[in-house]
Amino acid sequence: MSTGPELTTDKETPNAEELIDALSQARREADLLRRQLQDRGAFAEMVGNSESIRQIYSLVEQVAPSSASVLITGESGTGKELVARTIHRLSPRRDQPFVAINCSAIPETLMESELFGHEKGAFTGAASRRQGCFELADRGTLLLDEIAEMPALLQAKLLRVIEERAFKRLGGKGEIPVDVRILAATNRDPEEAVRAGTLRNDLLYRLNVIHIHLPPLKERKEDLALLAQHLVTQLAEKHNRPARFLSAAALSVLQFHAWPGNVRELRNVIERAVVICSGEQIERHHFAPYPIEQRERQRQEDTISFPVGTPLEEVERQMIMRTLVKTNNNKTRAAELLGISLKTLHNKLNLYRGRGQLDDR
Repeated sequence: MSTGPELTTDKETPNAEELIDALSQARREADLLRRQLQDRGAFAEMVGNSESIRQIYSLVEQVAPSSASVLITGESGTGKELVARTIHRLSPRRDQPFVAINCSAIPETLMESELFGHEKGAFTGAASRRQGCFELADRGTLLLDEIAEMPALLQAKLLRVIEERAFKRLGGKGEIPVDVRILAATNRDPEEAVRAGTLRNDLLYRLNVIHIHLPPLKERKEDLALLAQHLVTQLAEKHNRPARFLSAAALSVLQFHAWPGNVRELRNVIERAVVICSGEQIERHHFAPYPIEQRERQRQEDTISFPVGTPLEEVERQMIMRTLVKTNNNKTRAAELLGISLKTLHNKLNLYRGRGQLDDR
């Protein structure tokens, strides 16, 4: 995620003809992305074909042509900046700057200057005038990532800029008008951040005109195969490798992983495999030493399969015995995992012992 300004632009007021042309371009882009979605299950740089991700595609397409502020939430690594860039790409501002700033990556003492810029001599070390993110993003889109990490004082100043559509450089006197579409992102629950006092309630109202929530990868596992192969193709091109394909065994291993780091974690795993793979097909051993295989073994160890028709008493007995093995014969912990009382567990074990089904050695 970017930590500072990315682009600059001249300030010119667009006329009606330019706005109509920009809107027409955005519509053509949306039509192109819809065809891309039908053909390849991708929408711009976002990839997936699950119902949850398709709903996001639809919402992005609906809100992009407007100037409404959008709040994008989701766990770290779910692709919040990709959504922001797609909104910008489909908007009439698509030919203007997209500027992203990570509010958690910039020291509090520098944040105001990063946002609003400063005049020469505004503080020690300010040797020349510097434009801030708002000025650089004029007529374009500004993404404020990790907005809940912004200092409270700056949140108040940000709110004023949003309302007044004007700002002052640090050390400046005159107000500078600005036309910027604000997108914000956070990996926290915004309502919880308000209750904790790290996000102003009035600022949340301003930013949360449209809310887009990205589900974690573990909740859209049906997208994993499509997403993984997309990353393989993309990263093979990046590293000048020939085309690669995921074997069925490799894909099976990926499906078993919980992906706490979401798409960002998947990308890292795929990138390593693409680099070290010497053949055309990526196999499960290309993921080592990443602990995916270890987690798969743990999953298998924690799983019991029963043929259809197995008596319920036998299912119960095997489940109790496997849980005792898992807890190193800690009966209190086993009872907790099984959801029964310790007394009930002892009664079951005495019953198995009486039937000769329990080895006490």
